[in-house]
Amino acid sequence: MSHQKVLIQHREWITHDVIQIRTERPRKFSFIPGQATELSVDKPGWQAEKRPFTFTNISKTEYLEFTIKVYPDHHGVTKKISELNPGDALLLHDVFGAIHYKGEGTFIAGGAGITPFISILRTLKHEGKLKNNSLLFANKTRADIILKEEFESMLGHNFINILSQEKHPDYAHGLISQHFIGENMRSRSRPVYVCGPPPMIKMVMQELSGLGVPSHLLVKEEF
Repeated sequence: MSHQKVLIQHREWITHDVIQIRTERPRKFSFIPGQATELSVDKPGWQAEKRPFTFTNISKTEYLEFTIKVYPDHHGVTKKISELNPGDALLLHDVFGAIHYKGEGTFIAGGAGITPFISILRTLKHEGKLKNNSLLFANKTRADIILKEEFESMLGHNFINILSQEKHPDYAHGLISQHFIGENMRSRSRPVYVCGPPPMIKMVMQELSGLGVPSHLLVKEEF
């Protein structure tokens, strides 16, 4: 498809720099949890400015949801989206993405890299299949943790956070290291899902290789 226009139904800030947008869902529109699309703003001068965003609703809802980190200093698409209101329109483009659920394992996310995992984990909860999946989530500070209460409710002690710029007695401190992963992953013979900024992905892949995790078990976006 070229694009489909969808109207915004709801918007809210869920952290100091992350906004959640819900839109209409076109008839017969489908995606696999973990997949994304490109969005653009249906306003003059913005229609051609497409950016990739992941669906964060479960696949059966009547709406589409996007959880978007806003970069106000860039004066770009995310800032423009954050200024929209219910009734404004976005242009929805093709669906893509290599991150799919391939079985119980460990999810490793950095910052807004959590977004592909939101739909996957919500879907597993909805279907009663969360089991022993675990989430290792790296952020700068506690204020940056997206959907903290929801993940705590879903995963309990299998939701493990690490902060790079804040020390707190309830959280690990530093970067996602080989030691941190080794201490917190349940198995090295089950899938490991990785998403985050490219430097973080590169580092985590090296750490997983050092732990002996086979490459065929690694699930990440293909660039």
